[in-house]
Amino acid sequence: MLEATDSRPAISIIIVSYNVRDLLESCLNSLYASVADLSHEVFVVDNDSDDGTVEMVRQRFPAARLIASDENLGFARANNLALREARGKLLLLLNPDTLVQEDTFATMKRFFEENEDVGMASCKVIKPDGTLEAGCRRSFPSPWVSFTKLTGLSTLFPRSPLFAKYNLTYLSEDESYEVDAISGSFMMLRREVYDTIGGLDETYFMYGEDLDWCYRTQKAGWKLYYVHNTKIVHYGGESTKRSSIDARAEFHRAMQVFAKKNLKLSPLSHAVIGLGIRAQLTISRSRYMISRLWPLMADALTTIFALLIAELIRFGGLFSFPDYAYPTVYIVVVAIMWIGLLFSGAYTREQYSIVRSGLGVLLSFLILSSLTFFFKDWQFSRMVVLIAGAVNLVLIPGRRILSTLLSPQRRDHPVTGRRTLLVGLNEQTIDIFHRLKQLDYQLYHIVGFIDLSRKRIGEEIGGCTVIGSVANIGKVIDENEITDVIIGPDVVTYAEILSIISRTRGKGVHYRIVPKTMEFIVGKTSVDQLSSVPLLDFEYNLMKSQNRVMKRLMDIALSLPGILLLYPLTSLFADRKHPGPATRFVMGLPSVLRGRKSLVGYDEAYSSVLPDVYLGRPGLTGLAQLRNADRMTDEEILSSVIQYVRNYSIFLDMEIIIRTIVMFALKKNRLR
Repeated sequence: MLEATDSRPAISIIIVSYNVRDLLESCLNSLYASVADLSHEVFVVDNDSDDGTVEMVRQRFPAARLIASDENLGFARANNLALREARGKLLLLLNPDTLVQEDTFATMKRFFEENEDVGMASCKVIKPDGTLEAGCRRSFPSPWVSFTKLTGLSTLFPRSPLFAKYNLTYLSEDESYEVDAISGSFMMLRREVYDTIGGLDETYFMYGEDLDWCYRTQKAGWKLYYVHNTKIVHYGGESTKRSSIDARAEFHRAMQVFAKKNLKLSPLSHAVIGLGIRAQLTISRSRYMISRLWPLMADALTTIFALLIAELIRFGGLFSFPDYAYPTVYIVVVAIMWIGLLFSGAYTREQYSIVRSGLGVLLSFLILSSLTFFFKDWQFSRMVVLIAGAVNLVLIPGRRILSTLLSPQRRDHPVTGRRTLLVGLNEQTIDIFHRLKQLDYQLYHIVGFIDLSRKRIGEEIGGCTVIGSVANIGKVIDENEITDVIIGPDVVTYAEILSIISRTRGKGVHYRIVPKTMEFIVGKTSVDQLSSVPLLDFEYNLMKSQNRVMKRLMDIALSLPGILLLYPLTSLFADRKHPGPATRFVMGLPSVLRGRKSLVGYDEAYSSVLPDVYLGRPGLTGLAQLRNADRMTDEEILSSVIQYVRNYSIFLDMEIIIRTIVMFALKKNRLR
C-alpha cells in the first residue's frame, strides 16, 4: 500500500511555471479538488515569471510550497529543486497548463498499488479539442523509429505497427499497456525509482529530459505504463508561447543530446541520426518559410493563369506569343505584379486587404502598359496586358476574399477589418477600447490587450482579454495575424515605442498612437478620427522593407562613383593625419559600399546614448551631425535619430547629402 508512512505524504506534486499565471491558477484549483482525500504536498517552482505568478500563489494557495527562482532554470533544474525536497511515496511532475480530473490521483495511486513492477506511469492526456495528445505514449527513438518519424511514414501509415511505432497510434487509446516513454506533462513515479536513478538530466533545458528519464527508468528494470481510465486536459506549449525561446530549435537540440547520450551506436549511425534530426529541423523551418512565401507563390500562379486566359481570348489559343517571348513574358509580368503588390502594401499584415491588392494590380498594369510602349518587340502584347490586368483585378483580390472567408481565424470579423492590439491598460486606453467597440463599423477588430508586464495576462476587460506583454508582442502578432497596434497615451516613451517596432520589424504591422493633443503630430502622418479618438499613424518609414531596399540602392549608386572619382585623389592629396570633415566623408565611402555604413544615418560616436534597437546603419552624415551633435544633449541626439527613422524618405536623404556638400563647399567645419 502507498499510504502515508513515517510522516511521508502519499503523493508529492511538483509544478514548474513560467509566465502562465492564469493557467496555473486553474491547474491548482483542479489539482486540490482531485487530491483532497489523499495526504499530499504541492510544490510550485516559479522560473522567474514577471506576470504575478508568485504573488498569486502566495495569496490564493498558501498551502503550496513555493520556490521562487530569480532566473529561468529550465524544466529539469527547476523540477530537481523540488524533487530534492519532496517526501511523498509517489512523485508527480505536472505541467501548469493542465486540468486534472476529479478521480485522477486516486485512480493513479490505485494503479501503482495493483502493479508493483510499474515504476512510472501517465494517464490519458487529451488536448482542448478532445483528441489524444500523441506524446503521452511513445517509443524510444531508435534509428528505425526515428527514420519513420522524420520521413513522415508514421503519419502516412498511422495504423501500422511497423511504421507508427513512435507515437503508437496503432494501439487503442482506450486500453492500458506498457510503453517506452510517457508525456512530461504528467509523469508519476515511485520514490524508489527516484532514489535509484536520480533526478532529471540538467543537460537538457526545455525538451528531452522527460524522454531521458523514461529511458533511465526502463534501464533500471522498471516498467512504464499508459493508463487509459483517467485523464487530464493539456493546453500545450503555453509557456513557450509567452517566451522568446525558439522552441523548434530547442526541441531538435534536445533530440541530438538524447541520441548521443543514450543510443549506443556506431559513429556512422550517430552521424546519420544527427543528420536526420537536422534535416527535420530544416524541413520544419522550410514549412514555415513556405507558409510565409505562399502569398507570393499564389499571386504568381494567379498572374500566369490570367495571362493564359488573356492569350486564349486575344489569339484564340494558348502559347500564341512569338517564340522569343517565352519564358521572359511570364517572368517579367509576375515580377512586375509582385513589385506592384509590394509597394501597395499587399504583402504586409494587410495582405488580405481588397483595396491594397486592387491598388497593387492597377500599379502593375500601369508599369506593364508603359513598358509595351517603350519596347517595340513587345507591342504585340498590349491587348493581352489589358485583358490580363482586368482578370487579375478580379482574381487577386478575390483570392484574398476567399482566404478570409475560409480561415477560421478571420471568419469573426469583416474582410476589411484590421486585426488590432491595444497596448496599455491605463484608464485612457480602456476608454479607447470602449469607444472603438461602439462604432457602427468594425474598422478595427480588437483582438486583445497588451500589458507592459505579464502580470495581468488572461484578465478580461470588457469582454476582451489581455493576451500578451510587450516582451512577447512579436509572438502575439504572429499567432493572431495582427495588422495594427494602437498605443494608448502615456503608456510608453518614444524610445520604448522604437524598441517595440524594431523587435517586430518585418512583420508589416501598422503602429498608431493616441496623442494627448493633435499638436503632437510631427512629420508625415495620417490620422483616423474614430468617435473622438484620434489615431496617429506611427510607422517608422526606415523599417519598411521597400524603403530599406531603396536606401541601400541609393547608397550603392552614390558611393560607387564617389569611390572611383574622389577616393583616389583624396588618398593621394588629403591630409590623412588631420583629416577634415570632407576627407572623412570620402574615406568612409568604401564602408558604405560594403554595407557597414550608410551615407545618411545616426552618428556612430553617439551609439551609447541610443537604444539597443534597429536604427539603420551608422551614417557618414545625418541630422545630428548637421546640427552639431557635440553641442546636443543625449535627449536631443535621440530625438533627432527617432525623427529621421520615422520620417525617412529618399528625398530626405538627398536633402541631407546636399546640405552636407554645401557645408563642405562653404568650409563650415561642423560635420563630425
